[in-house]
Amino acid sequence: MNIYLTSGTFDFLQKIKEKHPSETMVLMQNNETSVLLHETPKKTVFGAPRSYQVLESLGSLVQAGFASMRHIPVTDEERPVFEHRFKNKESIFQALSGFIALRVLRPVKSNTYIIFTLWNSEKSYKEWEDSKAHENLFNNLASESLQAQMFMGKSYVSSYYLPSEEKDE
Repeated sequence: MNIYLTSGTFDFLQKIKEKHPSETMVLMQNNETSVLLHETPKKTVFGAPRSYQVLESLGSLVQAGFASMRHIPVTDEERPVFEHRFKNKESIFQALSGFIALRVLRPVKSNTYIIFTLWNSEKSYKEWEDSKAHENLFNNLASESLQAQMFMGKSYVSSYYLPSEEKDE
């Protein structure tokens, strides 16, 4: 499975999504940008996307809730170690209140992995972020010694709201 991301204005991305109703697409926005995510085993409909392979998948992508993308730049030498760290972590997420979906994304043409999580609300995400499970999964990622060894730069998180597909009548 592959995931493709593209950015643009909300209205433009919404038109792309509406033009391809049979495709799995999630439209997200925050105060700075809008992003359209396309999950497919085939080629994407996007012209110039950021491309990722799905390493781990849990849950179904839906057009509602709150999404978080943790961007983590990993050196080529450390990719296998990093990928092993995030394999088979489904049990961590399955018991979490408000959890909807997880995708661990390997970059095709860059060095920045993405840990994508989808929640029913920002409150559920914040509870996860403050949990021991979150700390255990991401522990040591911020340590200076690990940063120097494994990462090409600091990780960062981007968060998005997903407007519901329900239309006013």
